[in-house]
Amino acid sequence: MEDIQQTESSAGLRGVIRAQSAIGDLRLHEFHSRIFRNTRFLRVWLPPGYDEPANAGRHYPVLYLNDGQNLFEAAISFTGVEWQVDETADRLIRDGVVPPLIVVGLDHGGKDRLREYMPHRSLHPVILRVHGTRYPAFLFKEVFPFMTHHYRVAGGPENTGLGGSSLGALIALYTAAVRPGVIGRLLLESPSLWASNRQLIRQSRGVRRWPEKIFLATGTAEAGRKDKDQSMVDDVRELAAILGRTGLDDSRLRLVVDDGAAHHEAAWAHRFPQALAFLFGKQD
Repeated sequence: MEDIQQTESSAGLRGVIRAQSAIGDLRLHEFHSRIFRNTRFLRVWLPPGYDEPANAGRHYPVLYLNDGQNLFEAAISFTGVEWQVDETADRLIRDGVVPPLIVVGLDHGGKDRLREYMPHRSLHPVILRVHGTRYPAFLFKEVFPFMTHHYRVAGGPENTGLGGSSLGALIALYTAAVRPGVIGRLLLESPSLWASNRQLIRQSRGVRRWPEKIFLATGTAEAGRKDKDQSMVDDVRELAAILGRTGLDDSRLRLVVDDGAAHHEAAWAHRFPQALAFLFGKQD
């Protein structure tokens, strides 16, 4: 169970739940989506100093991450291992590697997760009634306005990141592809590019405008079987080549093939410091 405390936040929201086991200020908001017709938590992590009077007029970049249950607290993570987003963001901010930023964990829809994160019909697994095409509207028409209304969010694609792992990365990629110019920082960890017979790879070939920075990573032991492991690496390399042909050079695209890494929160936690520094860090 989460160690939580119900309170009223400085954002003026009643009933906000504060997670006591997280590093820093992690606030949970029960969030009803009309688009998906269900309810989930938004987990809003605020940077050090957010509530200080000196920062009252400051607005902050935001990184939105899917599968919010797995990001901050091991007790509720699917595998019992978290991404350590709060520890990593707090450390990198205090060390001056990245500017103060907000991280929003978007909980998945429980039993609806596969449908929400898949934009195309699939036979392996069999998912014929997918809802992933609704995800961009959920994000841009529901989540973004909520955050802008209740928190000091900086505008513009350069201040807006989106990411996830596995199918959470797949739907992040889809969102950036179909709504160019909104997301400026994209984090793709172990994306399930194999889904729907690799349809999103084919769709990506027609996209001409991508986010300014993309961190794309996979392990070499994602599936636990050599042929499938290699296939997943090949898919990620193919996506990187597609992105490269649209003009993303090494300063905009970071490709990581992590030797021996599995499809697991521990691997994504291990690579998260590198990802956050690349996407939001100061450049020489």
